[in-house]
Amino acid sequence: MTFIMSESDLYLLGGSAREAERLRKQIQELAGEARWLLDQLQIRPGARAIELGCGPQGVLELLSERVGPSGTVVGLDKNEGFVASARKHMAEQRRTNVEVVQGDARATNLPKESFDVVFCRLLLVNVPEPEQVVQEMVSLLRPGGVIASHEADYLPHMCDPPSPAWDRLFEIFQAYTRAKGVDLFVGRRVHRMLRDAGIVEIQVNPVIHVYPHGHNRRSIFLDFVQNIRDELVRDGFAKDEELNALTQDLKRHCDDPDTLVVSHLFFQVWGRKPEGQISSGPRSQWPGESGDSSK
Repeated sequence: MTFIMSESDLYLLGGSAREAERLRKQIQELAGEARWLLDQLQIRPGARAIELGCGPQGVLELLSERVGPSGTVVGLDKNEGFVASARKHMAEQRRTNVEVVQGDARATNLPKESFDVVFCRLLLVNVPEPEQVVQEMVSLLRPGGVIASHEADYLPHMCDPPSPAWDRLFEIFQAYTRAKGVDLFVGRRVHRMLRDAGIVEIQVNPVIHVYPHGHNRRSIFLDFVQNIRDELVRDGFAKDEELNALTQDLKRHCDDPDTLVVSHLFFQVWGRKPEGQISSGPRSQWPGESGDSSK
């Protein structure tokens, strides 16, 4: 099965209102882990930071707090609706040191080596060619700057007792992601991609959870399937009747408080760009910048 990928297809889970709401809930659910990771970076007041794939909010507030009023934060996302939501939220929170721009994380067209901190969370597991995103992240980072990623790996994501509905839905989901060029197990490779891109002093922190009965993320796999349900049917990965039966069966199974639901394995990876490392390619201009921008 061959697909011609549109711009809207580049992010695996789409940009629907359902996905936007899931991402907003995720901000609070992952806030503690995000604070811990950002604390490891020792971000200084006055720093310039960017989050690629910030969605409707991301960690922009946390970065804003750390760089302080003398610093600046840029949030970048390809989805126009997410950009509008992030801008609105930053304005409501009076985060005047945050700018949100629309752009492709693989080719931002932002000035090279212009950030002290480059960050992304759960982006690489949702886009094809994640190596291009990593290369762009490193190119945006000034020598001596820090880079960090919080990324997922689907390996341990499962339930017990086993569920035939879960297994079948994952088979369908994985076939769809493969067709989109997305690697569900990219989390384990992030350390290597950063090292290959020239990052040093790399550190890795694994994070895994059990989602108890009543936890919002207990149904996250079902949420993912529901997000792309129309595409699964349209592209012939499953029939609507089969998806109805499977999702109902799995919901009943996960609603049982005796069912164990284990999260993805998340890899928090961070490191530093060596002093003296020069990014390849010409320096781009900021929007509205004119004149000679060469370094």
